[in-house]
Amino acid sequence: MPERDDGDRPMNEPVRIGVLGCADIAVRRMLPGFAAAADTEVVAVASRSRQKAQSVAQSFRARAVHGYAELLGMGDVDAVYVPLPAALHDRWAEAALAAGKHVLAEKPLAESAKRAEYLFALARDRGLALMENVMFVHHPRHEAVRGLVADGAIGELRSFHAAFTVPALPDTDIRYRPELGGGALADVGIYPLRAALHFLGPGLEVVGAHLVRGPGRAVETAGAALLRTRERLTAHLTFGMDNAYVSRYELWGSAGRITVDRAFTAPADFVPVLELHRNGCREEIRQDPHDQVAATIKAFVASVRAGASPRNAVVRQAGLLDEVRERCA
Repeated sequence: MPERDDGDRPMNEPVRIGVLGCADIAVRRMLPGFAAAADTEVVAVASRSRQKAQSVAQSFRARAVHGYAELLGMGDVDAVYVPLPAALHDRWAEAALAAGKHVLAEKPLAESAKRAEYLFALARDRGLALMENVMFVHHPRHEAVRGLVADGAIGELRSFHAAFTVPALPDTDIRYRPELGGGALADVGIYPLRAALHFLGPGLEVVGAHLVRGPGRAVETAGAALLRTRERLTAHLTFGMDNAYVSRYELWGSAGRITVDRAFTAPADFVPVLELHRNGCREEIRQDPHDQVAATIKAFVASVRAGASPRNAVVRQAGLLDEVRERCA
């Protein structure tokens, strides 16, 4: 007999996914990823618009559901993906966990560290998986960078520098709406912040920050932050959504530095190149392409089957976002 999960389905059967909302990232990246994965099956797509739900669901041979609450009541949905506007993430993640569903939510998962703590406690108490959809951390090139640093390729690590900026969005974009959780910090600033945690660890604290509100905007459109660790390492972060496109980070050491370009949103066919600068020379370390969407889905499925919600860096990340906001209040 196959091993079984908390219900009556074999654990090796695909995880049945329901999607709350038809956001661009869902239609363009995550739904194709779920459909292509052997371990997931898209069974339902919900929207406030019946027509939109039908259009998207039809493309993925799923059922269309009118309204998010109705999808949470479906017995054949094991896990829910939440790509709603940022201000709605924690509300619907909580509702899904309360309904007994595993959850993969877009970033940021929660509006504060306190809410993130609460959601992980709820998931833990119910034996459910809860994961924030920050995909770049599942790309193996970042582990390769960690290996280079650990091997002393740049001497002793001194500082981390990261930037994620994107061109201006259409005026009607929801990321300009404060009531929906818009703003550059939550949308693009979270990437360099998470990368700093990835390499420098949870002991980071914010020592300075500045948020810039563009002309006529109700939310910040750019910003920068300076962080430090007790070991005197620093992280210098820049972000914005009215800039030329930049997606990169660098680690500076006593004897060299490592540069990673297209660091956060690389497509599946992108050939990663790590640049190692030392002794006045530049060395390129080429790696195989890797699909970080597929890798994220694989990690989520593993959490679902384990019935576990590792906190990873999500709660500390939420705390640092709180600190940046407090510095700029």
